[in-house]
Amino acid sequence: MSTKRMAEGLNSPYMVGVHDLMHKPGAMRRFDVDIVAPEALGNGAAEVKAGATLELEARIESVHEGILVTGAVFGEASAECSRCLDSLTMPVDVDFQELFAYSLTEQDEFAVIDEHIDLEQVIRDAVVLSLPFQPVCNADCQGLCVECGLKLAENPHHVHEAAIDSRWNALQNFKEE
Repeated sequence: MSTKRMAEGLNSPYMVGVHDLMHKPGAMRRFDVDIVAPEALGNGAAEVKAGATLELEARIESVHEGILVTGAVFGEASAECSRCLDSLTMPVDVDFQELFAYSLTEQDEFAVIDEHIDLEQVIRDAVVLSLPFQPVCNADCQGLCVECGLKLAENPHHVHEAAIDSRWNALQNFKEE
């Protein structure tokens, strides 16, 4: 990792120093911090907005292979109901566990770099995967009328005149003459 990139990474709210735990199997430290998300997490129907606060509660343990991080992230996500398009907020409450190896042996592993671990990808993956693909404001949401867009919860008995089957258009024209 370049010196410039490492210096930028040390300023990241997701970076945690682990010098006191390095190569000391059994050593443990609790880590509770509020992280202000520098960018949005998620970009689908639900997301944690940039600037939102995420509460991180973690236990950082030294094991023979590296640093084991077990934690939970709490916060709020903004979303839009996939049925009626109303704005809503939903709680984010997700657990994660990840090993940061002292030496990188596989592509998918995370590593301890210069006595620091970067929790950004771990937290991003946990939060984004916990967000619903199609959020709804409530289970009984009726959505919008497909013809006029009226919110059906405001008028549950909303109906339109039945559409005439196009195969009968010739008879309809005959009737009008």
